[in-house]
Amino acid sequence: MECSVYVDKGKNILFLLTPKAMVAFLYDHCSLRQGLEKMRFHGYTAIPVISKDGTYIGTVSEGNFLWHLVDSGVYTMKLQEEYSILDIIRSGWNPAIKIDTTMDELLLRVMDQNFVPVVDDREKFMGIITRKDVIKYYHSALGPNTP
Repeated sequence: MECSVYVDKGKNILFLLTPKAMVAFLYDHCSLRQGLEKMRFHGYTAIPVISKDGTYIGTVSEGNFLWHLVDSGVYTMKLQEEYSILDIIRSGWNPAIKIDTTMDELLLRVMDQNFVPVVDDREKFMGIITRKDVIKYYHSALGPNTP
């Protein structure tokens, strides 16, 4: 028995977007202490980073903070105020997608990361699309009889 799934390939990915106003993010000028505290408060393992003008800069993860601690030898929270998020961000990790990205491209991206940042044509951060929301969309496309 063959299973076919209808996915509207022309559908805009914006219907899956969690808007910036509902997403925790860091500004690139924040201190490492502020970043750690925000991630801990929200229970995140990774968080988007934007500039003051709203441009998406990248994403920082727990690992970025950990490797900074190991490499710098600075372990107190007070001393983490001397470093900014820009000191630890990995260039090119978790790149953003544009609003005209196809559902197929989006599916390939969420296979490798928990969320995908979305930017407009000016590279301004619009929000994120989570892996969970993409899986829900494809599950619903399978139909009501899918376990």
